[in-house]
Formats: sequence, structure tokens, C-alpha cells
Amino acid sequence: MPDSSNSASGSDPAGLRDAARTLARGGVIVYPTETLYGLGADGSNEVALERLVALKGREAGKPIAVLIRDAEMLEDVVEEISVAAADLMRRFWPGPLTIVLRARPTVSRRLTGGGDGIGVRVSSHPIAMALVRALGRPLTAPSANPAGLRPPTRLAEARAYFGDRVDCYVDGGALPGEPASTVVDARHELRVIRDGAVPAHLVLRQAV
Repeated sequence: MPDSSNSASGSDPAGLRDAARTLARGGVIVYPTETLYGLGADGSNEVALERLVALKGREAGKPIAVLIRDAEMLEDVVEEISVAAADLMRRFWPGPLTIVLRARPTVSRRLTGGGDGIGVRVSSHPIAMALVRALGRPLTAPSANPAGLRPPTRLAEARAYFGDRVDCYVDGGALPGEPASTVVDARHELRVIRDGAVPAHLVLRQAV
């Protein structure tokens, strides 16, 4: 684990490799997504997830969504994909739509919040996707702010929140900000949990 935090440019392949190595050894990073800076950890590493929860000051039982690379990685974390969910993926992925599906028993309870669902999406941000590909495992995607504070659109804002408690900061420049990703539960009938960057009426049109 690094003794102090460092910065990497999202346009620098070497910097992205360093960030991915930080994730692989259990570190926590800040990185850009389509809308906001996210707080990233290896979704299969319990120690890293515990660190992330502490950094966020996250309430018990609140799930943590992850970014995935492709259908193969999706099958590693979910038990089944409904027809409606598959249609949503074709229409809105890559993009800011998080889909909650039934998690495999092997998925960390920190990700599911103790329930049976996990939120997953494929990002359209090139830096986020490069990190997922380099890590080879799901990457956590909550916004990079302590609970109750404003999600950051600039790297300096995230650094002001966390300082050297985060191991690596990946710079993606100024981001557009909220709304964050739309979250839809697709385990049964489609239900929008959080309206966001993809309008709810477009998501629910799939249920008609």
C-alpha cells in the first residue's frame, strides 16, 4: 500500500497502469466517470471495500454499485439477467444507467448492502473503462465524497475531502456533474430507484 497518495493523468497510459496496480493490491483511488468523480476499489477485495466504506462514512446496509467490463464480467457477479434488463443494457450501455440484478452468493455483502441485489453498469467514460479492463474485476463506483457532502466534479474537490487517505487520484479534468447515473431495479418488474442522467420515462418505456 502506498505511504502517501499520488496523482495520475487519465491521458497517461503509465499513470493508468499505476492506478490499476494500486487497485489490485487493495488500494482505493479517485477516478472520473461520465458525471462525477468516483471512489474506486476492487469489488472482490474485502479489506479495500472496508476502507471505502470508512472513507465514505457510509451507513450500514447501503449497497455499493460497481462498473463492469462486459457480459463475461457481468455473469461473474449476477445470477440471472431478465429480458427487460438485457434490453436496457442494449439501449443504454455503455452509459449512466445502473441496473440492479440478483447477485451471486459469492458477491461481497458490502456491495449488496446485505440484500440479494447488486447494482452494475458499463461506463462510457474511457478512463473508467480503462481501469476496469486493467483491473480485470468489478470496480466500485460511488461518488468520491463523504456521506452528506457534495459529490465532486473536479479532482481538487475530492482531494480536499480525502487527502492522503486515498492512495491515487486519476485526473480526468472538469466533469459535467449531476445528475448521477439512473438506478433501476430489474430483478422483477422494472422500478426506478433513483432518477438521474437517463430519464426515468425512457427506462420505464421498456416495461410497456
